[in-house]
Amino acid sequence: MTFLCYERCSTCKKAKAFLEAAGVAFDVRDIKNEHPDQQELEILWKKSGLPLRRFFNTSGQLYREQNLKERLPQMTQEEQLKLLASDGMLVKRPMLIGEDFVLVGFKEDEWKKKLEMQ
Repeated sequence: MTFLCYERCSTCKKAKAFLEAAGVAFDVRDIKNEHPDQQELEILWKKSGLPLRRFFNTSGQLYREQNLKERLPQMTQEEQLKLLASDGMLVKRPMLIGEDFVLVGFKEDEWKKKLEMQ
């Protein structure tokens, strides 16, 4: 599995500690320095089954600066994917990528269920 995160993010730190405590094997990838490109984001989005808007870091500074709350509804999916690919800080984190799933944002119960933990 790949754990896509930002090292200074407190939620990412919690998710990483959760995975380590559970003994889950994963590779770490820094979302700021190695952010997904448009093609990878499209694959992750489709694999996740989530609405594309869930991939945006709505609490981030860039999201607010670019007034994306107002702009996103008028954008096509391709435009949104291109925008997400432009800067890793726009992408919701952490993200856990498995062979057949993508978890976006850390919700412990959701992660436990997907990883089949009790």
